[in-house]
Amino acid sequence: MFVSESTADRTAATELVCDDQRMGKTVLIVDDHPSFRASARAMLEAEGFDVIGEAADGAAALEAVADLEPQVVLLDVQLPDMSGFDVCAALASANGGMPDVILVSSRDSSDYGELVAASQARGFVPKDELCGDVVAELLG
Repeated sequence: MFVSESTADRTAATELVCDDQRMGKTVLIVDDHPSFRASARAMLEAEGFDVIGEAADGAAALEAVADLEPQVVLLDVQLPDMSGFDVCAALASANGGMPDVILVSSRDSSDYGELVAASQARGFVPKDELCGDVVAELLG
């Protein structure tokens, strides 16, 4: 199951005017730790992103992407039911286009070897380095 914001809440958030490219960019946060989802949400929203939903596992992430159509998915590599790499591959093979995916982990990217480079993700960010500027840079 996933959590989403109401349409009215999203509309109000995107009515703000800002020249920054991240303002209003819709984001789905996928992580099995509620505390990380909450802190990532607070940080991303404070830095101009519009977090429209959260998911705690891969199956819920795939459902949420289909229902919410986020522009960006912040995706944990280690989920309880499947890896973030598997979720990314499923999104890439789905019809309708793939959102921009940014992989995150409490571990370093070197721990995953070539999996990060071989994925269709825009990039990888260690959780302790996550900030709006890094996300915006990866989205280019």
